[in-house]
Amino acid sequence: MRIIGKCFAVGFAVLAIGVVAMWVTSPDPQHNPASFEDEPLEMRLAPLEEAITLAQFRDEEGRTRTIIVRDMKGGVVTGVDLEKLGASRTDDPFEALAAADISRLQANQQADQLTFTINVDELLPSGSGGTSHIGTGTNFPEHAEEANSSAVFQFPKFGAASAARAQVRTAPGILLDYEVELCIRFDRDLTAPEQFDEAIKGFFLCGDFTNRNALIELADPDNLDSGFGFSDAKSGPDFFPTGPFLVVPNDWKAFISSVRMTTSVNESNRQDARGSEMTLDFKGLVEKAFTDTERPRFLYRDGYVKLTSTGTIPSSTTVMSGTAEGTIFTPPTRGDIIEALAAYLARGGPLGEESFLGVARRTFIANEVAGKHYLQPGDVVHHGSNYLGDIVVVVVD
Repeated sequence: MRIIGKCFAVGFAVLAIGVVAMWVTSPDPQHNPASFEDEPLEMRLAPLEEAITLAQFRDEEGRTRTIIVRDMKGGVVTGVDLEKLGASRTDDPFEALAAADISRLQANQQADQLTFTINVDELLPSGSGGTSHIGTGTNFPEHAEEANSSAVFQFPKFGAASAARAQVRTAPGILLDYEVELCIRFDRDLTAPEQFDEAIKGFFLCGDFTNRNALIELADPDNLDSGFGFSDAKSGPDFFPTGPFLVVPNDWKAFISSVRMTTSVNESNRQDARGSEMTLDFKGLVEKAFTDTERPRFLYRDGYVKLTSTGTIPSSTTVMSGTAEGTIFTPPTRGDIIEALAAYLARGGPLGEESFLGVARRTFIANEVAGKHYLQPGDVVHHGSNYLGDIVVVVVD
């Protein structure tokens, strides 16, 4: 019996040492890796014969003015007020563009006499004016692999667009993550997917901040399209920064394929992708959205909502592309799982009051908060694009 007891003790000790070794040597990733293009990002304007770059600002009387952007250097934009080209006074950039005679600019007639300058930080958000938008998940293959997702999914995102120079708020205990995306808005309400082709389309750069606590606590990792977690995690003040420019291209497919989007945090590169990498292009995303407008299956603030409240895609709604690889969130490591199992057993295991999943979620969140992998007050998030301008967001407490 002594021999058996000693063998058992030795075996238990070896097992304990092995578990401790697995815990000590567990990786602790700071964020997901990403691939980057060899050439640094060069911000410029799309040629006028290929696309019209618009921006908006408020004048001294508080009126919204729409301009065609002709140049940008060092945070200063040079443009032409569309009212000088015959447009009426309107807050709608598509309406202003439709009423303006831009042939003089295209022929380069009187362009110098019509131009004026304005700082980028004075420009209004390029995003649509509503507070209900269509978010997209795992629409870039590498990010789908990061998230262990096999399909593109959509969800309602709530919140007003903020400007290209903005702040985003966090709080102690919150795992705040970034995403850079491409976005589209339309000059009219879409009541059927067939109207995508006839609508005038404007594209802009956007950010999509995420409260990862809500995703960890609510989302079903085996079914990201369950309707749980994403609306709560991605809706909130400051969570939807938009770039300075709204670009209306002649050939939207060719334009989006060439658009590059990047993210850096405190000048450390995190994301780098092209629109051509999207699994579903914007037409495909609109078609997908119209297949999921009838049932209020998305949990948001303890109630259930539809993808769009009207069953249409209003002109006030933005459709988002989804993001590329390189976000902060990574799944629990074996160290997290070992700690969660130990905490679960210490609380009584199957005989305790809390499930293993509940303990595991709480342990994982605590470890991630302690590791300070996520955005912290004082961090600067920079989203860039070759044709859509850039976004600079400062994280504040």
